[in-house]
Amino acid sequence: MESIENILQRVEGSQPFKALLKEHSKKSVTVHLDNLVGGALSLYSAALARRVGGVHIFVAEDRDAAAYMLNDFYALLDEDRVHFFPTSYKRSIVYGREDAQGVVQRTNTLNALRHHTKGYLVICTYPEALAERVVDERTLSERSIRLKVGDSIPIVKLEEQLIERGFQQVDFVYEPGQYSLRGGIVDVFSFSESRPFRFDFFGDEIDSIRRFNISSQLSHDKADEVEIIPNLNHNEMEKVSLIRFAGDATCWFYDAEYVFKRVNDLRRRILAEMEEPAKIDTLVTSRKNLLADMAECRVYVQRDNVAERVADSTVTFGTTPQPKFNKNFEVLADDISDSMLKGYKTYILSENRAQIERLDNIFHQIGRRNIDFESISLTLHEGFVDNILKICLYTDHQIFDRYRRYRINGEIKRDEQMTVAELNALKMGDYVVHIDHGVGRFGGLVKINENGKLHEAIKLVYKDNDVLFVNVHSLHRISRYKSGEGEAPKIYKLGNGAWQKLKTATKKAVKDISRELIALYAKRKASRGFAFSADSYLQNEMEASFKWEETPDQQAAIQAVKKDMESDQPMDRLVCGDVGFGKTEVAIRAAFKAAVDGKQVAVLVPTTILALQHYRSFMERLRDFPVRVEYLNRSKTAKQTREIAADLEAGKIDILIGTHKILGKQIKFKDLGLLIIDEEQKFGVAAKEKLTQMSVNVDTLTLTATPIPRTLQFSLMGSRDLSVISTAPPNRQPILTESHIFSEDIIRDAIEEELSRGGQVYFVNNRVEDLLT
Repeated sequence: MESIENILQRVEGSQPFKALLKEHSKKSVTVHLDNLVGGALSLYSAALARRVGGVHIFVAEDRDAAAYMLNDFYALLDEDRVHFFPTSYKRSIVYGREDAQGVVQRTNTLNALRHHTKGYLVICTYPEALAERVVDERTLSERSIRLKVGDSIPIVKLEEQLIERGFQQVDFVYEPGQYSLRGGIVDVFSFSESRPFRFDFFGDEIDSIRRFNISSQLSHDKADEVEIIPNLNHNEMEKVSLIRFAGDATCWFYDAEYVFKRVNDLRRRILAEMEEPAKIDTLVTSRKNLLADMAECRVYVQRDNVAERVADSTVTFGTTPQPKFNKNFEVLADDISDSMLKGYKTYILSENRAQIERLDNIFHQIGRRNIDFESISLTLHEGFVDNILKICLYTDHQIFDRYRRYRINGEIKRDEQMTVAELNALKMGDYVVHIDHGVGRFGGLVKINENGKLHEAIKLVYKDNDVLFVNVHSLHRISRYKSGEGEAPKIYKLGNGAWQKLKTATKKAVKDISRELIALYAKRKASRGFAFSADSYLQNEMEASFKWEETPDQQAAIQAVKKDMESDQPMDRLVCGDVGFGKTEVAIRAAFKAAVDGKQVAVLVPTTILALQHYRSFMERLRDFPVRVEYLNRSKTAKQTREIAADLEAGKIDILIGTHKILGKQIKFKDLGLLIIDEEQKFGVAAKEKLTQMSVNVDTLTLTATPIPRTLQFSLMGSRDLSVISTAPPNRQPILTESHIFSEDIIRDAIEEELSRGGQVYFVNNRVEDLLT
């Protein structure tokens, strides 16, 4: 396997790089990068950064483009020297709400700039983030609190400094800007870190410093010296642009004119919304100021010149974009062979070894075993051909027409906050469930003396004012009471055994309800089904056409389903996952595997619209393969239904998608091999009895986002196999919900903002007649 280091060394020996190096030796210069496309910018700029050092600011078109470039540099350079600089606001109308995650990442970048002395430092950003002004270096230094192990500082004095800088005291730290005190322990969540610090004092001396996990509150790695930095966003002191803060920096743009236009548009929109227009300069910099700040910088642009400035010189590269193969692997094989005859070397960039093996298998199965290429265990956001170096760097996600996932180091894991966040949100009298003692009322956080030591505990109050104290280290044993009906729960007296009796009765009821189904599952286990063959070339090609990169959970579910299908034991697997987490793709691959082996597939869905939605999904994924897919619901005419029934019985339909209509007497399968049920809980008793008869010796795959307790219980008991898809798809952003008084201006701005980033807009209206006006 080729090393990226060898590629970088070849880049550094090329003529364009030497020309780039010569231009960089000038103090202030604007250089047009001609014919530098795709990931070639990342490769050449990374080579330059590590050769000359200094600060390099890359301004992409939007947040996603900046994140993709960030990941390029993660692969090519030292990750600790690569930073992401986002906006400090959640994207919304104009600026929206402040985003603690964004503030942390910005502050972390500024702190890295402040301490940068040698080597290189790479910063990836985008117009909205670049437009937002930051405090100057002097303010950042003055507002920071530097602490190290062995320092002598009274806890009272440290608390005074934290309060003066805007930190808020809480019982448990889970958000930036918070601190807590527990005896000789001080927890602080700085705005420059993704995890909080824990200071352990011995008297007035700092004995140790650790970072800790938000959810478990347990300490992790040690630190000898740290800085506590408050939220400087609202600081009224002088503010500057990121470029001014960075000082002697090198700026890289894809399209500088577009960046300045976005900055101007943002400034104009905020100015229109502000009640005090005079304060606009404390928020957003201007095009004029940005150009002035760049006057002493080295500026590289891929597209055209930088605004009013004319490029001082041009460096011409010999790169062209990676060809589009449209998942035609014969064309790819021909391209690699033709390139080899011209003296070019082809490299396939992939972080996933399985993708390289998949490509090898496809070449083998289409009879192109002698295709000569090398793989590199990293990837870039776009591949390219370098006609000067005579190398082709192709990315696997472009070959397979997939979206590339990205990651951003140092993000706060929001899912880790739930336990502590809920605890902080509890109010006196709220219902709380203890796993051993049942439902009680929250009585607040109290300090108790245990063996001569003070500890914090959660106070739970039961019937007749019985009190239970739960140590803060036993948070996993309690949870907030939740009820769908909203009725108040029954609270029992501690120690009378009522809670244990209730748990025992519930378990018995579950067993009674499940007995009949257990008999069915036992019958299924004793019967023999059809053992599907291993994956074929068609299966590999179909899976390679998936646009997204499978999440680990999704990949595990797919492999488990295939293993079940290849066994002669009838499959009975439940795939549980949130909406949009990839359950349908699992079903499509299973259905295709069955169809390739000559078996028919029934896909049962609860609603007419869902049947059509699944039909379109299946057709989109399987349109290039010899598989016939049909759907059946109430929108079909009687004649169409008869034709589908006849073709199905004749074996001319491979996959039939439909509502409970496919359970009717007139619907007969010639050779049913796989039954896929979506949202089983939405079907009635009669439908489930019919399903029971159909699925005794047929492989069954159940998909759900909200399994009913009985279904989930059987899976957990082992009567049904269970696969859980809990990992969100790559690059999925959290949902931001806002409530506004109706305003056409707000709606227009929101739609324009979404469309400007290439997103989609769904407008839901409760009156049909209004949609026509």
